[in-house]
Amino acid sequence: MRTLSPRVPTVAWVVLATLLLQWPLAFNPGYFSHDELQWAAFADGDLLEPWGDVAAFQYRPMTFSLWMLLSRLLFDTPVAFHAVLVAWGSLNAGLLFAVGRRFGMGPWPAAAGALAFVTGPFAALVHGWAGCIADLLWLGGALGAVWLVQQTSRPLLAGLAAFACTSIALLAKEAALAIPLLLAVAWLFDGRQRRWLAATLGAGLAAAGWLALRLDVLLHAPREGGQYVLGVANVPLRWLEYQLFPPLVPVLEGFTTLQRPLPAAIAGALWLWLLVALWRADRRLALLCLLGGMAALLPVLPLSSSWNHYGYGFAAVTAMAVAAAWRPARRSGRVAIAVFAGLTLLHGLAVMLGIRRVGEVQARFSPALAAAVQSHAGPMPLRLRPDPDAKAWIFQRLTHDIPRYDGIAIGNRVQLVEGDVPADYRILADGRLVRLR
Repeated sequence: MRTLSPRVPTVAWVVLATLLLQWPLAFNPGYFSHDELQWAAFADGDLLEPWGDVAAFQYRPMTFSLWMLLSRLLFDTPVAFHAVLVAWGSLNAGLLFAVGRRFGMGPWPAAAGALAFVTGPFAALVHGWAGCIADLLWLGGALGAVWLVQQTSRPLLAGLAAFACTSIALLAKEAALAIPLLLAVAWLFDGRQRRWLAATLGAGLAAAGWLALRLDVLLHAPREGGQYVLGVANVPLRWLEYQLFPPLVPVLEGFTTLQRPLPAAIAGALWLWLLVALWRADRRLALLCLLGGMAALLPVLPLSSSWNHYGYGFAAVTAMAVAAAWRPARRSGRVAIAVFAGLTLLHGLAVMLGIRRVGEVQARFSPALAAAVQSHAGPMPLRLRPDPDAKAWIFQRLTHDIPRYDGIAIGNRVQLVEGDVPADYRILADGRLVRLR
């Protein structure tokens, strides 16, 4: 009787386990921010239109066309939309596990690394926020490139595979410029084999061609947000924020990492403790964690702020490096790994629950807002005042530049107010509206 390869059910087990671990995201009844609401309004447009806008600062035609399609099909059923994203993220985790196994990791360390990746605060946001389809795409392309190179010993095939995967990933997000750097790290740490060199050159050729077409736009086109302003001086600060963010449990989003100095200092001490543990366990793994993490982050380090989804590739590399260090680590090193990993897990859970909480608020607020705008007979804009216990930032996002919701025009017809400014409605903490006049 033919038996299945043990690798197949193990990958399936990892995918299933990550699906179960992300159930708060999969069953989210609403959405996280204005991006999803905006794209729902654009969903009826031409799916091919993003492919022609080559002068746009964010030329991500694959991402935007797919986002429009998914919004068209699934926006009215948020749980189905989120289930697709969570399943996609779980497949990325399964591919990460398979890549780790091909690099020589044991099944349990590779599984632990894949699970740690999914349950951390970087992936939690990517898999829970529809605004991160680009990140799912580019990392999938990077993992696909690595996996394909691992399947062949022929440099030409490796180079072609890397070229194709990188070209496709660059149509999703600029962060795919990290792929040739990651392949170079693989060449450095995996015996400097010719296939990895060919893959690096193939991916580098795709990245060079993309930069030749896009560099002038990236440097000079109008930005769509302050976070896209580039600066070399940003690099060390951004790098530090991504290192310190994982164990900072109360912090929902990465750009607030350094706002509280004492927790940031504690996170820094924990990170140094972890790095020492890795160095003592296996210096190559410590260097892999540093160099691989830097390679994954390099395209986003010049930006003016840090965001969870920008660290998605970084999280994949570092989770696997730390998981691989468990067996050779000393007892004290295992304590350091367990503490850092435990806090990162708690942080990921906090991000999941935070996204779920915002989704529950949005599911009440947006329909109520649309109904209030439609029935409002007084002068516009409609004024809303969040209650003291309501999180104002949630409603700032959910009313920011929303063309329409459920067919009802919103735009500039809504204004948030505070203090003693007259308002038409109160916003309760759970997203419900209460008429005031």
